[in-house]
Amino acid sequence: MTAPTLLLTGVDVRALLTPRDCIAAVEQAFQRLAEGESVAPPALGIPVTGGGFHAKAAALHLSRWYFACKLNGNFPENRARHGLPTIQGVIVLADATNGRVLALMDSIEITRIRTGAATAVAAKHLARPESSTCTLFGCGLQGAIQLECLACVLPLTRVFAHDVDAGAAERLAGWARESLGVEVVVCDVAQASSHARESDVIVTCTPSKVAFLGVGQVRPGTFVAAVGADDSRKQELEPGLMASGRVVADVLEQCVMIGDLHHAIE
Repeated sequence: MTAPTLLLTGVDVRALLTPRDCIAAVEQAFQRLAEGESVAPPALGIPVTGGGFHAKAAALHLSRWYFACKLNGNFPENRARHGLPTIQGVIVLADATNGRVLALMDSIEITRIRTGAATAVAAKHLARPESSTCTLFGCGLQGAIQLECLACVLPLTRVFAHDVDAGAAERLAGWARESLGVEVVVCDVAQASSHARESDVIVTCTPSKVAFLGVGQVRPGTFVAAVGADDSRKQELEPGLMASGRVVADVLEQCVMIGDLHHAIE
């Protein structure tokens, strides 16, 4: 008898997937990709009024081949206009040897944690191991998981946090002080830009369509995680900053089509 398709809600995912487990899984997946045991084609993006949709798919060989496809809607004004999350969607997991759908999963929590986990994997290998100070641009749900995952791999003690919504920055600060035990200083954009120059790590996770982080705000040796520019219209890093540093992409074929690397190449 064929097993039924597993249905996992966001509550289920939160109960089952920890940041540390996700960091380990993402690191293994990147290694499998580098070793040719994964297939990750270019992402598909469809802009619509007020936001857009993107689909990302991959096949990965573990005990056998699996296929996964994530379809997300991304609407930056959702929370203010409709009281809904910015990102919503679904992930399909299938057996790639016979096509059977194994699971349908709410994508919000997986997207949130996986994005933070990817930053942590990068920081583990690319940031200075003693990195303790971080400047964070963007203090929504993604900002929080970025800090939580970074704290798993780096000895963070101090964070400078900025968001266009000052209330979001204050809420993140309170949570990080209590949950992560780090000092958090809430900043306006000018202060955050100044503090970035003093930081070991800089994370950008905003919906910005105009680059705001440049060479003058980043000292040599700083690890920068550019997270927010997830379609071709968004941009957080000035091309000159990317040209002056070492750029490491997770999936190069996707990054040359969307986000900051796309703008820098143009």
